[in-house]
Amino acid sequence: MRLRDLREDNDITQNQIALMLNIKQNTYSQYENGKREVPINILWKLADFYDVSIDYLVGREKERKR
Repeated sequence: MRLRDLREDNDITQNQIALMLNIKQNTYSQYENGKREVPINILWKLADFYDVSIDYLVGREKERKR
């Protein structure tokens, strides 16, 4: 996932993102470290916040049509 890179590129702390998402900082840390799956509602909020797609957040790339 690209959560850490996006957060750091925007000079935001884990605590600031957690407050915006209304979750605990340690929960957000677990998302970044892959220790906990990110719920879809959180992915939506993060995608909107960073102005990216959910596909981008999770590193999904579309296959090329042959």
